[in-house]
Amino acid sequence: MSVLASQVADGNGASEVSLAELIALRARVGSVRMAPLSTRAARHGQQSSRLYGRGMDYAESRVYQAGDDVRRLDWRLTARSGKLHTKLFQEDREGCLLILLDTHASMHFGTRVRFKSVQAARAAALAAWFATRAGERVAMLGFGGVDQWLAPQAGAHGALAVCGALARWHAADRADQQQPLSDALTRAAHVARSASRVLLLSDGFSCDAAARQRLIELTRHAGVAVLVTADALELELAPPGRYPLEHAGERREVRLQSAHQRADFRQALGAGARRLSELAGSLGLRHATIDTAADPLDAVAGLIGRKRSPR
Repeated sequence: MSVLASQVADGNGASEVSLAELIALRARVGSVRMAPLSTRAARHGQQSSRLYGRGMDYAESRVYQAGDDVRRLDWRLTARSGKLHTKLFQEDREGCLLILLDTHASMHFGTRVRFKSVQAARAAALAAWFATRAGERVAMLGFGGVDQWLAPQAGAHGALAVCGALARWHAADRADQQQPLSDALTRAAHVARSASRVLLLSDGFSCDAAARQRLIELTRHAGVAVLVTADALELELAPPGRYPLEHAGERREVRLQSAHQRADFRQALGAGARRLSELAGSLGLRHATIDTAADPLDAVAGLIGRKRSPR
């Protein structure tokens, strides 16, 4: 943890991502009762058993983790690499959660508590801690301002890698470009063929017409869930008044007095969130919308098949 912290200056948790907060979210995941995985692979019986015996198909080997059965060590790979490796079979191949993170400039906006981008980072970190606790690997793909790929990793190292990447990506210089969601979904399908689940985190402004077909194609291989991050002004009418807005170093003031002005403002500002939410709903995908002041724990837990413990 100290290595991660030394690589990224800790943010304020409002307009910048706080790495310390993302790591601390691990403790909150411990209050959630782990329910069975809800994945396409599990529904097809590919991730339902930890039993092994004769006739099972070998899948792959990975670095030994605490709790692995020592009878299943891959001695040849261990000898070649100098590190203990465990054999995995088809019936117990690890699942993989891919976090698809929107990093467009529109995410760096917020009028209540924090930016949408910071809220999305908190949700992504929670998802990573949930996934690794369930024994899944976790990977992440950024699209929009930061176009980067974090390869799948398992265990606490995987979740910590996600937290570190979230802080670095947020602090990095972002390209001022718009990447359609359909392009990001196409790339996600190529770089993460082993993913059993995908969690899309976005404000919806990149959602284009072609995204519908890309989502349909992605659901044939993985369970897809969508978490829309929105500002309060994108979801509800703003009170009458004057609102200073800043973009690209320019400050402007928007005057909202009449109900008609306020309704038009919300319609324009919330178009992305509404478009993505409606698309997810029309495809029958698990989806939820949270604002920047909300606690994302329950939304993330619901989307990836977990329920809050009654404790």
